[in-house]
Amino acid sequence: MKKSTASWSVCFLGALLLLSTMCEALRPSPVDATAGTKDSGKDLLSKESTGGSSLPDCSHACGPCSPCKRVMVSFKCTVAESCPIVYRCMCKGKYYHLIIDRIFFSLSMTLMVPTLLLGASSDTMGFLMEELPEEMLVNIIRRIDQTADRNSISLVSKRLYAIDGEQRDFLRVGCGLHPAIEALTSLCIRFPNIKKLEIVYSGWMSNLGKQLDNQGLFVLSSNCHSLTELTLSFCSFINDSGLAYLSSCRNLRSLKLNFAPAISSNGILSLVVGCKNLSALRLIRCMKVSSFEWLEYLGKLGKLEDLSIKNCRAISEHDLIKLGPGWNNLKRLEFEMDAYYRYPKIYDSSSVEKWLRHQGCYKNLRDLRLVNCIIAPGRWLSYLLGRCEALERLHLDMCIAVEDTDMIALSHKSRNLTSMSIRLPSQFLAPVFPSSPLRLTDESLKALAINCLMLQVFELSFSNGEFPSFHCFSQSGILALIQTCPIRVLVLDSACFFNDSGMEALSSSPYLQTLKLIRCQEVTDKGMQLIQRCPLLTDLYLCKCLGVTDSGLKPLIGLCKLKYLKIEDCPQISEKGVQGTAMFISYKQDSSWLY
Repeated sequence: MKKSTASWSVCFLGALLLLSTMCEALRPSPVDATAGTKDSGKDLLSKESTGGSSLPDCSHACGPCSPCKRVMVSFKCTVAESCPIVYRCMCKGKYYHLIIDRIFFSLSMTLMVPTLLLGASSDTMGFLMEELPEEMLVNIIRRIDQTADRNSISLVSKRLYAIDGEQRDFLRVGCGLHPAIEALTSLCIRFPNIKKLEIVYSGWMSNLGKQLDNQGLFVLSSNCHSLTELTLSFCSFINDSGLAYLSSCRNLRSLKLNFAPAISSNGILSLVVGCKNLSALRLIRCMKVSSFEWLEYLGKLGKLEDLSIKNCRAISEHDLIKLGPGWNNLKRLEFEMDAYYRYPKIYDSSSVEKWLRHQGCYKNLRDLRLVNCIIAPGRWLSYLLGRCEALERLHLDMCIAVEDTDMIALSHKSRNLTSMSIRLPSQFLAPVFPSSPLRLTDESLKALAINCLMLQVFELSFSNGEFPSFHCFSQSGILALIQTCPIRVLVLDSACFFNDSGMEALSSSPYLQTLKLIRCQEVTDKGMQLIQRCPLLTDLYLCKCLGVTDSGLKPLIGLCKLKYLKIEDCPQISEKGVQGTAMFISYKQDSSWLY
């Protein structure tokens, strides 16, 4: 008995491995979408229990297309035994594959072949899906990652259908959620253990049916008790009452609201009061949300680790002071101001003193992303940059009034910095503060080179391709950073100071793996030909570089040095000239940007 059980375990394992590897090939095409309905699955299962030897029912396979005819097709068998006849449903010259037949047949053949080799009786060949151990079915479901494959295999049997519903923990639905309340109710019953849910109404129009409203959120909160992550995008029919229903989701840890025009500060407050385990909150284009009690309440709870506020016009960067003691646990902060509503505000000395009282609270901040913000003496960002001990990733995009003193203070405190991205405003946007213009020089880069010895990713770009006329970075500053820090990824966008001499210095970089040059017009074939000397370079990306031609890439042909090469909108580089330069090549040519 033990030997027989062990033999069947081997058979089950073989079935699992074959089924998981074949799912990609068995995924139905768009024209077969109507064949994967619940009703057709039941009909086929009742007739195909022996592996597909009976005639399939085409009454549901072709969907609205008629007449739907059953035709016999060829089939290549992978075993020495005779294969059963395989059918497909055809309507108006198009085949509608019976995906259920193929999945069930593959599983059946996997079970039958080891049985024949072991000398089992013919009765065992009729082994039914219902007799498989539940642990084996759970493993089968877990091994299938693609949603289409899961939807198909769940129609093989009622047990697989039920187990798939219990095991599915992520769903993403969109405009097809119609009618919204009924569809969401059905999903909640079908997948009671859902943990992550995304509802996205991008591209919604009124003819697609009514959107999800507050009643839908009530259904969600009443049925999905395991919900931990929720994303609501472009949900215009949801207001504060709907968020009040979500406050009963005690396990909710992450909430993302993208363009929720009817949500106000009161709705956010009711949510954070009820969801005391909330650790990630992301608000994008929520115009009516301002920074009042909800930020203070989150600060008192002290569990918030990820805060993202983007283009919420009623919230300014200085309002984040209300988070108070909550800064102690914050690990990621992303703050983006609406560029059209950005203007400098003068804060009194009392507001500056409030930030000074929290100067020791930023010890856990690891990821800081600031876009369209104003950094100047006397403002909170100036204090923040110089007090982040654990900072690993920094992104400054179009931030105004940044000075060398800010970057030097950052380099002294954030010695664990591994990634830094800077996008500087043009000379037309820089002088917001006449008394404090943009003054970033090589002193900032040299300070980073001396103190941030773990820096691996460095990106430098200028807005609209315009290099500022005032004194800024130079090639020597970039090279000092490259030669001192273990830079693996270097991105230069519109760096007019970078030329062939810089490329020569890069050729001896012992760590550089990825190089992206965008609008670097001073780099020519002479400098590009030196890149073959770079010992570890595997990825090269050139975009809108006018000085590089096919001759610059010719030394790379046949070397098999590059793994990826991407060429975009470089008019002097032809598609023929990049052949053989890398294992994977992406080529795109559009010269309209020149005119």
